[in-house]
Amino acid sequence: MAKPSPDSKTPYLLILPYFVLYFAFGLFPILFSLFISFTSWNGFSTMTFVGVANYVRLFFHDAAFYKALYNTALVMVCALPLSIVLGLLLAAMLKDYFDRSRNVFQLINFLPYITTPVAIGILFQILFDWKAGAVNSILLAVGIVKAPIYWLGHPWPARAVVVLLLVWQGFGYMMVIFLAGLSTIPAELYEAAKIDGAKWRDTFFRITVPMLRPVMTFVLTTGIIVGFRLFDEPQLLFSGEGEPIGGPDHAVETVVMTFYQAAFRDFSFGYGAAIAYGLFIVIFFFSFVAMRIVNRGNDYGT
Repeated sequence: MAKPSPDSKTPYLLILPYFVLYFAFGLFPILFSLFISFTSWNGFSTMTFVGVANYVRLFFHDAAFYKALYNTALVMVCALPLSIVLGLLLAAMLKDYFDRSRNVFQLINFLPYITTPVAIGILFQILFDWKAGAVNSILLAVGIVKAPIYWLGHPWPARAVVVLLLVWQGFGYMMVIFLAGLSTIPAELYEAAKIDGAKWRDTFFRITVPMLRPVMTFVLTTGIIVGFRLFDEPQLLFSGEGEPIGGPDHAVETVVMTFYQAAFRDFSFGYGAAIAYGLFIVIFFFSFVAMRIVNRGNDYGT
């Protein structure tokens, strides 16, 4: 079989479909949404260029956006540290104490992460049902509460349910990432510490945590990105007929829910695109700040 000549166009034709698909379904939607964020358009009528009016409305006049941003940040600040701490502790314990049964525990704890949001939403609706939910039944049986708690009908209990859902769903993923990071730490460090009489707690805080700083940066940054993009779980959890978007008093309405409301219910695509890019700015800012804080004083963070 003859080899293609150096000036053959065959290699370029073979990789052309990738670039065509990337431009059609990746780059073009990004650029087009950026363009329509400077317009007033409902998807049917003629576009009207409005300049930065959508962004001025978003950042200076839209109280609903800031409430959604507050809700999203509050849920994320509560759920993300818990997921990281539980994932790290579980990974360290599996590595040190459950060597033979580690794969079984990994599978059990990772299953919630790969479960579909629809199933998780239905499961938590059943568990936290006001009248027949298992959570209220247990609390009443042990005497912690005297009357059923309307978990999904009041703002703060609703937020607590969403936080619990996210922690239950996400700590298994954190565990897997930390287990991968733990495998890169030289065993000689732990052996030397053990010879010196260090306890498990000492090695955890003096060896494991410092050596996992790059992994911590990764999970924190990706956790912030995923947290600000929160949509599926609260949307499905409070998707009953007649329920307002974002649950009671819009207590769990996230920024993506606000975007969804503006773009696909009110058909204000220009303003919806502005919300999306406003969210991008917020994510970029908080991710940058988190990376600088975690990497402070380290060579790889400078």
